[in-house]
Amino acid sequence: MGENEESEIIEHHDDEEMEKRRKPRNHSNSFLESVSSSEKDGHSSTQSSHRLLAYSDALISIIATVMILPVAHTKFQDNEELKQSIQALLTTKVAVYLMTFLIVTVAWAAHIRLFQVIERIDDTLILLNLACMMLITFLPYTFSLMATFPNYILGILLFCACVMVIGLIQCLIVLYGFSRPFLLNDQIQMSENQAYYKQHILKVIMKVPIMCLFASIFSVIFFQLSYVILAIVIFLPYISECLKWIRNKAIGGQTVQEDSPDSMLLYTYQPSEPLSKERVEAFSDGVYAIVATLLILDICEDNVPDPSVVRKDFNNSLITALQEYGPEYLAYFGSFATVGLLWFVHHSLFLHVTKATRLMGLFNTFSLAFVGGLPLAYQLTHEFPRGSRNELEAVQISCVIIFFAGLFQLAIWVVALFTERETLHPYVRYGGRDHTFMLAKLSLYPCVALGTFFLTCILSRFSAPIFHMMEIGVPFAFLLLRLLVRVALALLRWLFCSARKDLDRVPVEEEDSQLPIIDLAT
Repeated sequence: MGENEESEIIEHHDDEEMEKRRKPRNHSNSFLESVSSSEKDGHSSTQSSHRLLAYSDALISIIATVMILPVAHTKFQDNEELKQSIQALLTTKVAVYLMTFLIVTVAWAAHIRLFQVIERIDDTLILLNLACMMLITFLPYTFSLMATFPNYILGILLFCACVMVIGLIQCLIVLYGFSRPFLLNDQIQMSENQAYYKQHILKVIMKVPIMCLFASIFSVIFFQLSYVILAIVIFLPYISECLKWIRNKAIGGQTVQEDSPDSMLLYTYQPSEPLSKERVEAFSDGVYAIVATLLILDICEDNVPDPSVVRKDFNNSLITALQEYGPEYLAYFGSFATVGLLWFVHHSLFLHVTKATRLMGLFNTFSLAFVGGLPLAYQLTHEFPRGSRNELEAVQISCVIIFFAGLFQLAIWVVALFTERETLHPYVRYGGRDHTFMLAKLSLYPCVALGTFFLTCILSRFSAPIFHMMEIGVPFAFLLLRLLVRVALALLRWLFCSARKDLDRVPVEEEDSQLPIIDLAT
């Protein structure tokens, strides 16, 4: 009897799903008129976009991350002051890496928004997307030209030309998608105002190419201003929202609304605009995987001794020769553990996130940019002689990189807490059973990196051993973290609950066990 009822429920559910799928095509006469019979026949030739998007995410994550290689492979002399070298790096290679990473991730975010509108693809869209990917992967080369020849405008012109062509290709994708509405998402398919959607999306897409056009023009007149315009491109959504807020306040606090016939969730320039959570995870996994791979490439390249050296200097003993690379092996395993555990924290965070927003994506980009700098940290920690001033400063630079990589992960969670009903599962919200544990997991790396930084300032002679002990000890801290959190919460409950009993003589209710640390302390 139960099985028959379940089968009836399933059949009824299937009937409802089929009815929902029929409704978009019967919802309005305008949609019926927009789809010709030849287009309906071509519907069977469309494909799912999952593999195309996975390929695009992998390509963009690789091209964004490998730009750290010129920075990580910079060679230092033992007698050279590291401060001078790092100052040169910050003005050239590191600046190029950060700008390239941010620009490429801006292009990736635009790709996410575009294919949230277009959910199915055909051969034409695949070819257009490949052309777009080719130009995106060419962007780092233009930035390298800009950094190597800062007084020449050719690099700026090439970059602006690439961005303008990318914008035109995206406009072609939008026009092609709206000419075949069955390629679009369900919300736009059911809408009677497809013309508004198309006009609005094209207007948003063309903002960046237009700004790059002005940057290319100013590069001929006053090229320093063109760099400012390119920097604005990265933060254009947030600058647009700030200007809109100022305009609303200037007219008396009334909200200025666009003439939107129905709710527009995409292409809004709002920090709460949803992004594809799956694509954010895929792109982040790609960055972590590439960074971990770059570490072993350095081991394979630099830590394999020459056979003639082994025969001449180490009496043909390979084990004795490999002992010379002991610090490099220790730095590798510690760096890989750091990358892996930062990925573990990122995985735990997005496991509890139900919806990713634009602002969360921005902080995720900053975190990934510092994760991409970990090969530089690995290279620096074993580059200089033991106990030297250069080694101390290299270790402190590594602590700073790890600190900011973990801090921006914590910032993602803080942003999610402000809209926790839409972005987080109930058990990690304020008062949830895992809220305190998640806070401790996200705070562990920033706190440990900061503590290691100040400890190396005090015990500067032991900076490298302290740093390696931190890298190796953090995995054990993660294993014991849940136990430590429970002990700390039990101690806080005992302290504060006993104080309440003495003051109020009121028994502690069972709900107090669900309170986070902040509420208990209050």
